[in-house]
Amino acid sequence: GSVFNRGGSAGHAARPSRGADVETQITLDFREAAKGTTIPLQLSGEAPCTTCHGSGSKSGKMKKCSTCDGSGFTSEQRGTFGLSAPCPDCDGTGTRVEDPCPDCNGSGTVHRTRSITVRIPAGVIDGQKVRLAGQGEAGPNGTPSGDLFVAVTVKPDEVFTREGDDLHVTVPVSFAELALGDTITVPTLDSPVRVKVPAGTPDGRTLRVRGRGVAKRGGKAGDLMVTVQVTVPTNLDAAASSALRSYAQAEKDSGFDPRQGWAGNTVAR
Repeated sequence: GSVFNRGGSAGHAARPSRGADVETQITLDFREAAKGTTIPLQLSGEAPCTTCHGSGSKSGKMKKCSTCDGSGFTSEQRGTFGLSAPCPDCDGTGTRVEDPCPDCNGSGTVHRTRSITVRIPAGVIDGQKVRLAGQGEAGPNGTPSGDLFVAVTVKPDEVFTREGDDLHVTVPVSFAELALGDTITVPTLDSPVRVKVPAGTPDGRTLRVRGRGVAKRGGKAGDLMVTVQVTVPTNLDAAASSALRSYAQAEKDSGFDPRQGWAGNTVAR
């Protein structure tokens, strides 16, 4: 491991070396990221030597470092200041390998490919890094392993977008469904839900369905935000066209003016 100078007494316990941290990248579908998933990973790097079980010693025995007398630190006097640093001969561990393992040359680690299974928690977002403690490269001579950081890229979804723990979906509806009111079927991350659209709902209104968004820690979930969007028919048969003309006339007769109160009226005059 890398050695960093720091102040302190040579009598303090040495901070053990550790293995290197590792970062890898994965790409998840939108729904995998929202609901959580388990993925297999193959990692290449330093792993504990199976011959010496990571100790670096053929017999498994270690001896006290003679340079630092087992403290893990060396000290140096500079004027009135005493400086201490991790021992360069034992990397601050306070011990040294007495009989090096022939398979790892005393390092306690060998380079190999290993397979692990990683649990990605529900609700991860694009760009997030998931930390797995102790799953990085093995440390020298039995010291702790580094950590594994899994950087997540989330692919866009055709149906949903996300803001925090809330899911957003835009649902096509007819004018009649908004004007008269209706109950529509809306997809979720699980089974579809039925959502009531009140009579007179304007185009573009967003309706909230509580608890059907992305799961949070503790079992709760965000909300599903349903935005209704009118779809105008492009091919009406004779009966539908006749009915629509009758409706349009009845609408005028009732005094309804869609542009009543619109600020643009003053500009148009």
